Amino acid sequence: MSIARTPRFAAALALTLVAAVGCGSAGDTATDDTGATESATRVFTADNGDITIPVSPKRVVATGYAVPALLEADAPLVGISSWKRGEPLMSAEDLTKYRELAKVAGESAAETNYEAIAQAEPDLIVIGVPKPVLADIDLKRLEAIAPVVAIGPSVPSAWRDLSRKQADAAGALSVFDAVKSEYEQKAKGLNDKYAPVLSTLKLGHVGAYGEVAKGNFQREFNGSWGTNVAQDVGATYYGQVKVKGGGSKDVSEYPSIEELTVAFSEATAITYSVAADGEVPAPVQYVMDSPLWKELPAVKAGKTFPLRHTEAATYRSAMRTLDAVDEAFAPLLAK
Repeated sequence: MSIARTPRFAAALALTLVAAVGCGSAGDTATDDTGATESATRVFTADNGDITIPVSPKRVVATGYAVPALLEADAPLVGISSWKRGEPLMSAEDLTKYRELAKVAGESAAETNYEAIAQAEPDLIVIGVPKPVLADIDLKRLEAIAPVVAIGPSVPSAWRDLSRKQADAAGALSVFDAVKSEYEQKAKGLNDKYAPVLSTLKLGHVGAYGEVAKGNFQREFNGSWGTNVAQDVGATYYGQVKVKGGGSKDVSEYPSIEELTVAFSEATAITYSVAADGEVPAPVQYVMDSPLWKELPAVKAGKTFPLRHTEAATYRSAMRTLDAVDEAFAPLLAK
């Protein structure tokens, strides 16, 4: 039975009318062994509604995008989903914690192990998947184990607000805000360094998720995975998608390779996504192997720049992206 259905919820709800805290309201209080009084519950607004959760969770299960966010925030995790795509972006410390924690779900929401979650005895479950994917999860079954807050992504650049909300739910804002501040200071320094030269460029970006078999490529605009951190240092990607399809499809599209010239005819510089080790992914190589690529003005001018770590979805991992952006754009300052 979830906290929201217990008799104590009535008292908590009454007190929520008195004071608001973060995304939710302060609830009833409890006294610990030392005699100190602390807030016990609060109402938190999530994708799945207003949920009563502990103010200071002690045992948290995280899945999806909540995994790297709560690892970085040093939340009291007792179980997580697999998150292989984020491993190259994790710090050594976070990667060690990630590997040691019990895996209670796979890479997809459909691979949720309800028995393993129950055995972890969480007092809060943070689900970090997009709203449409919630249909693959038996929320009622999870709610019978512990309060569940679903906090999933929308457009890629929204990871900033998303990760803070996840850290807030887990009662781990102090560490989160410290890392956020470090990122912002680093980004400002690089913005001061590169904005003067980047402001003169019309940028395009080739993403890593084109489908070679279908003969298309991924073009990313402002706010997408490959572009949003570069924007923090002064880059601007011109244009917008022709038809918004929701989520990442609001900021990226998949033209056929024959449209490459039209897509980037105005670009004076082009960035493109590469793997963490610098290897060019097959969908990007497909674009670069096209005869049309060699005819683009930016390519002829030698203004193409590889960007690593474009899948960053937390402030600490995005600092690696900032380093990669700095490395990629350094030639602009050498001229």
